[in-house]
Amino acid sequence: MKAYDIVKTARDINRISTRDVIQALCQEKFIEQFGDRLSGNDGAIIGGVGLANNTPLTIIGIEKGRTVEENIQCNFGSASPAGYRKASRLLKQANKFNRPVLTLINTPGAYAAPESEEAGIGEAIARNLLIMSELTVPTLAIILGEGGSGGAIALALADEVWMMELSVYAILSPEGFASILWKDAKRAPEAAELMKLTSKDLSELAIVDRVIKEVDNNGHSIDKTIILSQLTRQINEKMTQLAEQPVHERLKKRQERFRKF
Repeated sequence: MKAYDIVKTARDINRISTRDVIQALCQEKFIEQFGDRLSGNDGAIIGGVGLANNTPLTIIGIEKGRTVEENIQCNFGSASPAGYRKASRLLKQANKFNRPVLTLINTPGAYAAPESEEAGIGEAIARNLLIMSELTVPTLAIILGEGGSGGAIALALADEVWMMELSVYAILSPEGFASILWKDAKRAPEAAELMKLTSKDLSELAIVDRVIKEVDNNGHSIDKTIILSQLTRQINEKMTQLAEQPVHERLKKRQERFRKF
């Protein structure tokens, strides 16, 4: 597949979502938490505590929704400052109670609007990055669909970063890239090839640690149920491995991982 075809697939509303992963991983044993304790609740970010493999786990994910009503409630996956501050609250809570953290990412980018800037979106994203860099608990981030700009990296400063095979991860959209570089958004397919935003590209660049297969060797799509079952097992295994590492060693590896970029 060409890079822009993967971009379009990553944007498909029927892709595996944050709620799909939560349901498969926690088998409905999940307590969602709401609000940033400052200004309100943002439906774009889902967060709470679940029980995975009989172990308490904090899960924070970006949700786009599938119906028009859900899209509006979730602001199409573009989180506001309240969303990132809700995430920071849950990250601190996880560290306090020694719960591993799983973040699930599918966003075109943080909510870009005057009211978002006025409420401090840049500070909210920066604070999330600071908090994630200092967490002493195991952390894992997975790009489920779009991993766009600061809205994605705000939840991706983890011990390991994984990507779904047909997801993308970049500093901005191909349309935005083409508009800035060539003043022509119609050249987005060309921009996508240059941006190295696919899971294959980013795996080769060692920016992501694992790619979750979505297509079999014959080029056929793997059933979502099978993907979720395998992903659940892989998440549980990785969290166990990370928990077995000494905290100072895990923090050093996390720091080294991001400093090399």
